[in-house]
Amino acid sequence: MLLHRLTLWIRPAGIMNGHNGSPISISAVLIGAAVIFTWPAWPQASELVPVRSKPLTRTAELPGEFQPFLSVSLHAKVPGFIERVLVDRGSAVRAGQLLAELSAPEMAAQIAEAESKAQAAESTRLQAEAQLQATESTYERLKKAAETPGAIAGNELIQMRKQVEAEQALVRSREQSSRAAQAAVRAQKELQSYLRITAPFDGVVTERFVHPGALVGSASSQVLLTIQQISRLRLVVPVPEEYVGGIVEGAKVTFRVPAFPERTYSGNIARVAHALERTTRTMAVEIDVINHDRTLSPGMYPTVTWPVRRSRPALFVPRTSIVTTTERTFVVRERNGRAEWVDVRKGAVEGDLVEVLGDLKPGDMIVRRATDEVRPGTPLSRAKPSS
Repeated sequence: MLLHRLTLWIRPAGIMNGHNGSPISISAVLIGAAVIFTWPAWPQASELVPVRSKPLTRTAELPGEFQPFLSVSLHAKVPGFIERVLVDRGSAVRAGQLLAELSAPEMAAQIAEAESKAQAAESTRLQAEAQLQATESTYERLKKAAETPGAIAGNELIQMRKQVEAEQALVRSREQSSRAAQAAVRAQKELQSYLRITAPFDGVVTERFVHPGALVGSASSQVLLTIQQISRLRLVVPVPEEYVGGIVEGAKVTFRVPAFPERTYSGNIARVAHALERTTRTMAVEIDVINHDRTLSPGMYPTVTWPVRRSRPALFVPRTSIVTTTERTFVVRERNGRAEWVDVRKGAVEGDLVEVLGDLKPGDMIVRRATDEVRPGTPLSRAKPSS
């Protein structure tokens, strides 16, 4: 293009000089063009700014779900009929409080039978002990008499000693039988205690499924009551994979619920799953929330203001420094006075600055207003910052 413009300018002059008898040669035109093309490129004046490093301080709105801190469905351990139910849905209960009673008449007969067997075993034990005492007394007299030579045959003394040992073994057997019978009585009475359904912890009855007269127990999987602890709740937040690196146990987190939009609640990060869900690529994080006024309930879906943290400071550049084409996203870095394209990925946005991830270091000088017209290797010179 420069050669074309030079030729257009020279040609009229050649005609004029030819009219005067002095035409310009074509070689002069080519030499002039060669000089223009081989002349060094002038440095391009660009405003340069440093890559900034600073902690990433921003928040993200994440959904969460409230779950009771404790929750249990109560079943009957032994079969029986519901005699009475002392609570209903919404009842506040204390640990150990009686909730329902069952009746099982056959259990009283089983306890009486077990007690009778225990008494019989104890009587047999006492009888064996009495027999042992008598045999031991006889053995002692024979042993004393045997001190007189010829008074007692030696074989008779040996037989009596063996009889004492046999009766001692019998007494030990009777003692074991008696203990087993007593244990059977205690087991039956313990089963009878299961006819009384009590609360395992402080909470609220959220569901009631039975009424007096219903048959429940081992032959039925019927749930009697559901109790949940709501004075303290678990707020489960699925944290996206990109935010996992900034999770800090014990950190305070705020949230809002649709039922009370004007109010801001808070809780502390208590438990982290340390594993991602395969389908959602999120990690479950639990926040402990104290709910003394009971304005929060299990099943609510709050909006959590999640603090986004990074394990190390992030790199930020101006928005205008990032060039995006159909093939790549990059910034133009100044290295040894020349332009260099550095591929980057965009991250968080803070005002006019954008987080970038790429082969950059804090303090690297980049072009503030970059375009793809600033080709790699182009000489750069610093322009005065625009006001």
